[in-house]
Amino acid sequence: MDKKLRLVTALLCGCLWIQSGSAQVLNAPVAAPNQTPPAGSTPWSAACASASFNDYWVNFTWSPPLVNADNEFILELSDADGNFSSPVELARDGSKNTTFDFYFQFALPTDTRGEGYRLRVRSTSPAQTSPTSPAYPMYYLDVNSGITIRPQGQADFGNGTAQVCDGNSITLEVYNLANADTYQYNWYRSGTLLADKGPSISVTQGGMYNAEIDYGACSGSGNTLSNLIDVTSGTSLGIAINPPAKTELCAGETLLLEANISGQGLTYTWLKDGSPITAPTVDNSTYTVDAGVAGFEGDYQVEVFGPGACVEQSAAVSIGNAGNFTVSRDNPASVVVLPGQNTTLQVTSSASGVTYQWYKDGSPVTGATANTLVVTDTQTGSYFARVSLTGGACASTSVDSEAVTVVAPASLEMDIAYSGSYADCANTSVVLEVTEIRALDGGGNATVVTADILAGMSFQWSHDGTPVSGATASSISLADIAENGSYTLEGSISSYNTTSNSLSVNLRVDENLAISSSQNTVCGPAEPVSITTTTDLTGVTFDWFRDGVNLNLGTASIDVGTPGTYQLVIQRNGCPVPSNEVTLTGLDENLITLDPGTDVRIPEGTTRTVNASGGDTYRWLDSNNIELSTASSYAFSEAGQYLLIATIGGCEVARPITISYLDTFRVPNVISVNGDGINDQWILPNTYSGKSDVIVTIYNDKGEEVFNESNYQNNWPASATSFASQNMVFYYKIRSAGKVLKQGTITVIR
Repeated sequence: MDKKLRLVTALLCGCLWIQSGSAQVLNAPVAAPNQTPPAGSTPWSAACASASFNDYWVNFTWSPPLVNADNEFILELSDADGNFSSPVELARDGSKNTTFDFYFQFALPTDTRGEGYRLRVRSTSPAQTSPTSPAYPMYYLDVNSGITIRPQGQADFGNGTAQVCDGNSITLEVYNLANADTYQYNWYRSGTLLADKGPSISVTQGGMYNAEIDYGACSGSGNTLSNLIDVTSGTSLGIAINPPAKTELCAGETLLLEANISGQGLTYTWLKDGSPITAPTVDNSTYTVDAGVAGFEGDYQVEVFGPGACVEQSAAVSIGNAGNFTVSRDNPASVVVLPGQNTTLQVTSSASGVTYQWYKDGSPVTGATANTLVVTDTQTGSYFARVSLTGGACASTSVDSEAVTVVAPASLEMDIAYSGSYADCANTSVVLEVTEIRALDGGGNATVVTADILAGMSFQWSHDGTPVSGATASSISLADIAENGSYTLEGSISSYNTTSNSLSVNLRVDENLAISSSQNTVCGPAEPVSITTTTDLTGVTFDWFRDGVNLNLGTASIDVGTPGTYQLVIQRNGCPVPSNEVTLTGLDENLITLDPGTDVRIPEGTTRTVNASGGDTYRWLDSNNIELSTASSYAFSEAGQYLLIATIGGCEVARPITISYLDTFRVPNVISVNGDGINDQWILPNTYSGKSDVIVTIYNDKGEEVFNESNYQNNWPASATSFASQNMVFYYKIRSAGKVLKQGTITVIR
């Protein structure tokens, strides 16, 4: 019996060693001496890489069991804060799957800068991750030469000096360095490290200032220390320009600008619009603005510096041009004058107290001294108006308007088009209208004159060459298929006549063609669905379509047994008229569901309600075809065979239902195979027998499989002759979906 017990234990627990086996242990990688020959002897404590050196090593150890043959070990780098949310792969090795102590070689990525980087190793098969290494300073020194700083606003560092006036501040900044704002910096004042870390610093006191890129523990390897800026303190003098006599000059006038401080040996530089217009000159405290020089208008300043005084600029004084005014042409660049008509040219000036003189083809027009000029069809040419200031020093200033060309046309052209979208046989109505009228000169050059003459023109629409009665507007509205055809428009004004392009109109009948189906679900070829229309199709050309494919059926109604989208199209006056679409769906019997299912077990003497869903109507029938209910559910209390008939969209779906009583006995552990018909076979409860998803396996006392079947039919053993001994013990397992439902022993007594 001990032997059998051991066998049962083995059968039940044979996989326990796999489930409880230990996994590989991956240790944190640690910095190692450089292994590139000649190998070093001291591990690195900070990785300070550059373009000339970027070769680092770590040591990695791990413990068995062995990894899988396809495994790779991957060395990963964190971000500067030691976070591995987006690790960077530094190296990988698939050749060390039996080596428990080896080195990784790696190079720092070029964007590495920080004090808190960590390393880890990850295996791929099985997937495991080591602890993280200690934090290491790591920097890629992409800049390893001296940087430059300057006072903000200067072109460069100049003579290396700057001033702070009256306790105010100036800004020193790093310049001429790509992506300067991506680095941190160490700023120094006379050798003392300051707290500022950005690419600029605000300075309020004197001292010798310089900076370097902050590479943390690697700063000494960077050699990025900048030039020095000697900042001194000074006094502001309050420089300003005395208020000038006037700030608006006429052509030929001059104006003297004077600084409010003079005779102190200061150096003066005069500026216009921020740019120097004089060289730095001692005691040059005045500047003369000459309005005779083009572009004299602008903002003037003076800058001074000298012993004990800060470099400072005055506030700006704006000097303008008194003769600077505008003249606007109020007409288009080209004006068309038809025979017997005239047009008025006009200009507007922004100045007051002005005179006007009109010019035609470059010569003055006698008596044309107002801001308007009437031109007839015989006075074609190019016109402009000269506007001059009157009185004062600016009396000689004048501005010419833009030219306007007055033309008389040799002929007219006219275009008509559809208003809005239009396509043949798609529209039931459309509007045709004039879109553009052009005046042509003798050389064929066209000028668009639609807005100028549209309202004054007379029109006549023609249909297939025949004038349409009453259609004398610039547009025509069409809404009847009797109006289909070709349209043109004749237009006239004065002695000019023109005929438009031709437009074809092919409207479809405004008809509502409707089809309908006897039901929306196709049950199958044996139960076709009828699709009909109320429209009389006698003498009409038509086609039936399914999913856009012509069915080539010539009947006024059709019977179909295939799911799809159906449509009828008839022909009216050469245009197709489509009906609405009718979509028929195929019967999906899976829409009818039963809860708890079609095989229901109940304790004898109790009831169990089965709920149906997904149908339109329901009928519950017993084995004698007697209707029990038409509700969506029925409470069963007796074992037997039943039938549910549900309808979906006119189709019937049948569901057989089996109601059986629950077993009242357990799995037997003893059978007697003596042929008396009592307990000769191993009978399982209905929970396990007759189930296609339940597997019954029986082993002998040696652990050998003697029976293995699904859908067990309570048919083991097949005969009594298989048992050599009086009492024999067998072992069984009942499983479903890989899970053991029941297991134990069977004693066979002969």
